[in-house]
Amino acid sequence: MQNKKFLGFWLFLIALLFLTFSTAEAQKQSPLIGRDTLNFTLPSTHDRVINYSEEYYGKHHLIITFFPAAYTPV
Repeated sequence: MQNKKFLGFWLFLIALLFLTFSTAEAQKQSPLIGRDTLNFTLPSTHDRVINYSEEYYGKHHLIITFFPAAYTPV
């Protein structure tokens, strides 16, 4: 019984250590909100390719959303 408590305590400490490292790494990254983007093209839902620099840059604000595994039987 005491062995399980001891093991649980160490697993908790290891998980806490990994959590600390993962949040520290996430804080190092600079936020992308409000930054200028590079020229890129993406397929649209209307079966055409959208060129951001030609069609939207300087004309509209752009919000891009991605839905992983959308429309798939997951």
